[in-house]
Amino acid sequence: MRRWIRLPLSEGITTRQAHVDLPAGTYERELGREGFFGPSTQMLHKHPPTSWTNWEGPLRPRAFDMNALGMPSVSPWDAPLVLYNDHLRIRYWRSDGKMDHLVRNGDGDDMIFIHEGAGDLFCDYGHLTFRDGDYIVMPRGTCWRIEPSAPVSALMVEATNDAYQLPEKGILGNQAIFDPNVLDVPRIDEAFKAQQSEDEWRVRIQKRHLLSTVTFPFNPLDAVGWHGEVAPVRLNWRDIRPIVSARYHIPPSAHANFVAARFVIGTFAPRPIESDPGALKVPYFHNNDDYDEMIFIHRGQMFSRDNFGPGMIGFNPSGFAHGPQPKAFAIGARRARAETDEVVLYVDSRDPMQIAELPEGVEVPNYIESWRGYPQA
Repeated sequence: MRRWIRLPLSEGITTRQAHVDLPAGTYERELGREGFFGPSTQMLHKHPPTSWTNWEGPLRPRAFDMNALGMPSVSPWDAPLVLYNDHLRIRYWRSDGKMDHLVRNGDGDDMIFIHEGAGDLFCDYGHLTFRDGDYIVMPRGTCWRIEPSAPVSALMVEATNDAYQLPEKGILGNQAIFDPNVLDVPRIDEAFKAQQSEDEWRVRIQKRHLLSTVTFPFNPLDAVGWHGEVAPVRLNWRDIRPIVSARYHIPPSAHANFVAARFVIGTFAPRPIESDPGALKVPYFHNNDDYDEMIFIHRGQMFSRDNFGPGMIGFNPSGFAHGPQPKAFAIGARRARAETDEVVLYVDSRDPMQIAELPEGVEVPNYIESWRGYPQA
């Protein structure tokens, strides 16, 4: 148990409640520890904390358009790496054909988020259909393959040397955000039995991020039954019921769906925007100085961004203040929207993420300039 130095002090002009009833002409910035899970301070400024006019050096917001990636690959191990560190690896996989081999990740659990497409997944545990918007948690060491019925685009997040768990929901109760009863698991059904054969099959195994291929004279997906507490699970964002408040902007930590030891995965799903006149209508400016943040837009328009649509990734490394872009800020100030339409996957990492070498045209040029032009409060 960590014992933070906590001194509930105040100095100068402050608000009685964080994120509510900001004095005219001020902008709130939260300085938080442990990525919204730890103690924080709310600071009021005369100017938007992101109204920079120039930026030099490698530390800056970045954006990537996954729609600009190249040709599909039949294997997830051939999908390009986007972001990574010692505890996670994020790939973007496009596949339009039936896999002719099995894959197994010996390095950690995989989270497969289906951005586009549909089809059938076959694994050690049986058969599972999938569609757009599905999260599929694949336990470490599981053999699997897919047969797309429509071209698939998927974001894959590896929990390197780790496993995915559910977040602690506290006083909200176990059924909050999503009831575990909505989680689906593979079944040993007729489709699974029908794919079993005595034909030769290859298994491409990743271990220490190196690949090995093992060949069998039969299909290794030949289970006749299983019981236990480990299995792949599927969750669709449509089954997520986000925590909302009419009078207070809920922090991203409340939208966590899956956690590993060093990072969190969550979903910003459609919800009503705060209706209380004094409550902030867009995310507050903040310094998340202990965590790197990544967002992936699945559908809709992210209500804190402008011209940032499906298939795009935003990356805010820790070390500077960030927050809503000017047009989004103005829409919130006018109370022009009653609800959001965004579906956004986010990854908050306790360790700095590195950007992989990506093809030309994937990174959005001059993204840093999209914070220019804030209206005055």
